[in-house]
Amino acid sequence: MNKDTAIEVKDLYKEFTIYYDKANTLKERLIRLGKGKKEKRQILKGVSLEIKKGEVVGLIGVNGSGKSTLLKLMTKIIYPTKGSVQTQGKLTSLLELGAGFHPDFSGRENIYFNASIFGLTKKEIDKRLEQIIEFSELGTFIDNPVRTYSSGMYMRLAFSVAINVDAEILLIDEILSVGDQHFQEKCFKKLEELKAEGKTIVFVTHGMGAVKRFCTRAVWLHQGEIKMDGDIETVIDEYVKTTA
Repeated sequence: MNKDTAIEVKDLYKEFTIYYDKANTLKERLIRLGKGKKEKRQILKGVSLEIKKGEVVGLIGVNGSGKSTLLKLMTKIIYPTKGSVQTQGKLTSLLELGAGFHPDFSGRENIYFNASIFGLTKKEIDKRLEQIIEFSELGTFIDNPVRTYSSGMYMRLAFSVAINVDAEILLIDEILSVGDQHFQEKCFKKLEELKAEGKTIVFVTHGMGAVKRFCTRAVWLHQGEIKMDGDIETVIDEYVKTTA
């Protein structure tokens, strides 16, 4: 892997098995023994992609095109059926809202849990704690159980932790569509700072305005394959023509 490469995806395939008419009781299982329906579904089909350090890549495509699956494979939340994904540098992700949060613990306690998952020690988290709380704008809610949080509050906390773990690679999956306009704008400004610092960012979104404003490159996924990869304006123009 080249020293200037942050993420390298080679001939990547991902297949899921979908089960239908799943039995809920022992009796139903016995009755349906050998009759269960299942289907193999190919989500990614030979995707190859190299992302250089410092690039900000927008992954675009309609629902079901494989964008989120590709991001999960990059984080090693799931593993490929075939092919490989390699990353170089400390990685943090915002893929599923509140993933890693314990609903019965407070926001403050979950900062420690979540940041430790990203590799920070307690001492390092202590130093960043007030900065994380301040950015989240949760105020006194930081000491409430996160099960009482709205989706917007979840996003504030998750984003605030993720941007404060000093990662070289940041993966984001549509999470910034949650929350109010003020906080979304605050998040984008922070991401622009990280971009200026040379961080590598991969960004899944349906908002073409965000890609144009923020990304340096666009990758269009269609039915599990890369249909187009390159200049933002060119890729988006072609994408919009087919989805209009």
